[in-house]
This record gives sequence, structure tokens and C-alpha cells, in this order.
Amino acid sequence: MMKFTPAALAAALVLAGCASAPHAPAASTPVAEAATAAAPAAPASKGPAGDDNLNAVLWSQTSNEHDFIYLQAYRNAQEKLLKAKADPNWDALAKDDRAAHPSLKGLKPAVVLDVDETALDNSPYQARLIRSGGEFNEAEWAAWCQEQKAKPMTGAVAFTKFAADHGIAVIFVSNRAKDLNDATLANLRSAGFPVAGKESFLGLGTFVEGCEQAGTEKGCRRQLIASKYRVLMQFGDQIGDFANVYGNTAEGRAKAMAPYTAWIGERWFVLPNPTYGSWEPALFDNDYTLPREERRQKKIGALRTN
Repeated sequence: MMKFTPAALAAALVLAGCASAPHAPAASTPVAEAATAAAPAAPASKGPAGDDNLNAVLWSQTSNEHDFIYLQAYRNAQEKLLKAKADPNWDALAKDDRAAHPSLKGLKPAVVLDVDETALDNSPYQARLIRSGGEFNEAEWAAWCQEQKAKPMTGAVAFTKFAADHGIAVIFVSNRAKDLNDATLANLRSAGFPVAGKESFLGLGTFVEGCEQAGTEKGCRRQLIASKYRVLMQFGDQIGDFANVYGNTAEGRAKAMAPYTAWIGERWFVLPNPTYGSWEPALFDNDYTLPREERRQKKIGALRTN
């Protein structure tokens, strides 16, 4: 989502300065040599501070468990998909998103997927941030998207192909910027996803008549989908991929999901993303103007120790 604009979690790379070496004496004498031998050694340079995102990205890239969770979710969804299609009253859109188009009669069936960390794997971009010590920025993110090198998430291609083969539309809803639409569509196709056309991709710049989008919320785009489709399932790595979150706080996030917990694993399939997401800024009042270390301290303060 991206989702919205993805917010990367690379922590600060802080290098400690080395102390200046003492000046050597003009000539080597026994006294000078003794003084040199007795002088304390210059402090060794400290290595880089630990990166908060290192383990998260490594887990995403190298652990079998990560891939198995994705495979498990998409296999579970595939096993339930045709039953959902056969039930004319089955719909996976939240009440707010369905309100303007309440009737399901005559609507085509569809599944809705987020793109980043749901369909496509952008962990190489996160890995670059860790190695450089940098933070997310739009220019570098856009350059990565333009490379069109993101690989598919485990199980995602097989599921979407199964859906398409059974007459179910596959719709991608992304918070990537509008000027990345073509690159994203090309990447999805090269990764093996069934992409019917541009109408099956709703990026951040999608205009929805009569609906005013708030920031990167996907509600307007889900309302657009509601006018044409009966949504059987939704997939995402952020709760904003499923429902509108009107206050990105712990309380606001819980409130948005509370009416739909029974849908998890049935109509909504939530995928793991420990590397970035709206859960993080909720811990520091959504204030990215704070210095990185101050944000980090607020996150540490949110840890539970009992």
C-alpha cells in the first residue's frame, strides 16, 4: 500500500568518531620510545549501531516461516473461494464501503488485493535502506518501483490465477503514486499475475466521483469497486487495506477492526509485514518530523515487559 505511501522503518546509522592520534616525537630516543609504549592506545572506532529493521527484513527475506505464512493464507483462501462465489449473499466489503451500493444482485464476483507486501515483495528496497543507513524517501522508492524487479509473494500468483480461471475478477488497490501505475502493472504482469487491464488496478490517483479521499485511505476506491463487484475476499498487510481507519491510534485501529474480527481468515486475509506500516507511526503520534532517535525512544516506550 503501498498503500498508501509506504513508511520504511530503517533506523539511524550512527558512526562514532575516532580520537586523533598523538604526534610522534621528532626523533626516536629511548625516552621517547618509553613514553610511546606507556601511552594509552587510541580508542577503537565503534561499529554502526544496531538497525531496528535488520531482523525484520532478514526474516522477511530468508525465513521459511515467512513464506509458509503467505502460502498458508493463500491456500486457505483458495479452498474457500468457490464456496464464497456460490453464496449470493457473501460479500467482503465493510459496511461503510458497501453503503452506497447495498444491492449485490447482478454484480460480478471479485477478489481485492493490496500490492506491496501482499502481492509484490519490496524487501530488497528495505535492505538497501539498511545498508545505506537511510530512511524512506519518495525518489528512491519511485526508482525501485521503476526497476520492476519486485518478486511475487509466495502463493499469491497461484491464488489469483485460480480466481481468474473461475471467472472471478482480480483487482489490485495500491497506494503507489499515479506516475508509477504503468511500472507497477508491468511488474505485476512480469511476476505472473493475471492483470486484465488498467481497470483492474486502482492506484493512489484514482478519481471516484462523489467521494473525497482522505490522505491515502482506500475507502473511495473500495466504494468504486462496490458499484461493480461483489467482493468475495480482500488481502492486505495493513488494516487500512480492509477498512477505513479514522484515527491512527491504538484505539482507532482496534475500533476499525472490531466489527469484522469474524471475517479474518474467511473474507479478510491479513498478511505479515514487520518492516513498515501504519502500526509504527501510531506509536509516535504519527509525527515523522520528530528526530529518528526520539521516534525510536517512543517505540521502546511502547514495549510491554509483563
